[in-house]
Parts: sequence; C-alpha cells; structure tokens
Amino acid sequence: MGELVILRHGETEWSRTRKHTGRTDIPLTPRGEEQAKGLAPWVAGRDIAFAFCSPAARARRTAELAGVPSPETEPDLWEWDYGGYEGRTTAEIGRDLPGWWIWKDGVVPGATPGETVEAVGDRCDRVIAKAKAHLAEGDVALVAHGHVLRILTARWLGLPARDGRLFALDTGTASTLGFEHRREVITSWNIPPSA
Repeated sequence: MGELVILRHGETEWSRTRKHTGRTDIPLTPRGEEQAKGLAPWVAGRDIAFAFCSPAARARRTAELAGVPSPETEPDLWEWDYGGYEGRTTAEIGRDLPGWWIWKDGVVPGATPGETVEAVGDRCDRVIAKAKAHLAEGDVALVAHGHVLRILTARWLGLPARDGRLFALDTGTASTLGFEHRREVITSWNIPPSA
C-alpha cells in the first residue's frame, strides 16, 4: 500500500509576504524554483504510481521541477477561495476586524464568492477518494497549496476541515500521509528540500 506524497508549491512573492493567495495565479520566485528543484531527490526516492496537481501555475511548475511523473490536473486541489481577502495579509484584515482568524471567521465575498472551510473540506474528500483508488499501485503525489493541503490532512485523519489549523506547512516542503494498522496517520510532515 502506497502513501500520499504531499508537496506544497515553492515560494511565490505573495507567500513570501504572507498574502492570501487563492485563485490569483502567482509564479514561483527564484527561491521557490530552487525549493522545488530541491524536492527532486526526495521525489525520485518514492514509488509514485499516480499524481494529481492543482491547476495553478505555481503548483504545476513545482511538480515539473521536482520531477513528479505525469501529474493529472485536479481542480479540487485549487487553494481555498479567499473571496474578498484575496491578496491581503492576516495583519491587514485584522486592522479592520480585530482578532480575525481564517480558521474561525472564514472569508467574505469579493471578486470571487469565497468558500467556507467546510466546502474546501468537501473538495479534499473527493481528492482523497480519487487518490485512495491508486494507493494499491504505489504512492500518489498531490502537489498543491498550504491551506488546501492542511485541510486535506485533517480530512485524511477523520478530523473536521477546520482542524487543518493544526498543521503548519511551509512552502517547498514534502510530507507523507499513510497508514498504521490500517488507520490513516501522518507518516512525515513539513520536510524542507534540504532534508
């Protein structure tokens, strides 16, 4: 039985400055490209039978540079739709709404309608079901974004989507989700490219 190989895309200008980057398609920075290349030896050491990737260019470029074999574009791996908070930092939002926290307070409509954390969790459940169908063949790579992968991890563990808050995840890192005694577990987490 394989594992889910979780790859968060490399750094972008917005991730570096901590702006919420949902549906805005921001490219990797030079550092982000180096992070993605740094994941290649780790990816090469895995038995990846199947791969899914967010449609975002930053995720597709990360998959390419990391050597993820033939990733299939998966719309359900798009990052959380932040609606009216797209492109804003938590600190900026907090000036208008003191104490605001995305995991508790959610988002508001803007140029896009935004999503609830539960809606993102529903998307993650669909990705997990698709990935599980391939685990008998080997590992399944998922290349995507910070919040959606954190929520996916919570759902893998049978936790509410909101519990994605518990799993900090840096750019350009690798993690694995697998099984212990046929129960879903985290087998590694937030491994930087240099590891």
